[in-house]
Amino acid sequence: MPQGDKSKYTDKQKRKAEHIAESYEERGVAKDEAERRAWATVNKDDGGGNKSGSGRGTRTGNPAAHRGGEKGGKASAARPASERSKSAKKAAETRKKNATGSWGTPPVFRIGEALDRTGYFSFAYA
Repeated sequence: MPQGDKSKYTDKQKRKAEHIAESYEERGVAKDEAERRAWATVNKDDGGGNKSGSGRGTRTGNPAAHRGGEKGGKASAARPASERSKSAKKAAETRKKNATGSWGTPPVFRIGEALDRTGYFSFAYA
């Protein structure tokens, strides 16, 4: 594959590079430099072209996409402790509620018991 050839990249990778380049241009980076940075980011994320015959690649977890999480973490740290504590308590309450379900505590099954579609127990003996 000659240098600069993008034939081994999928359409999705090309769109991704285009969006990244646009973002750089909006922030005042020159067009050529924005394009270089965009393709470097795609290569970093995906390990090169993913089209058939390019050696393909394994899923890498899109590390560049995790920058948003870092930014969100900084925003959270900037909030007052009382606000973070209130939010954490609310989240814990939701997790507790969702863990038990709307019916209360989860049912305990014994050997041979099964919950049928109607919600009633049916007994199956072997």
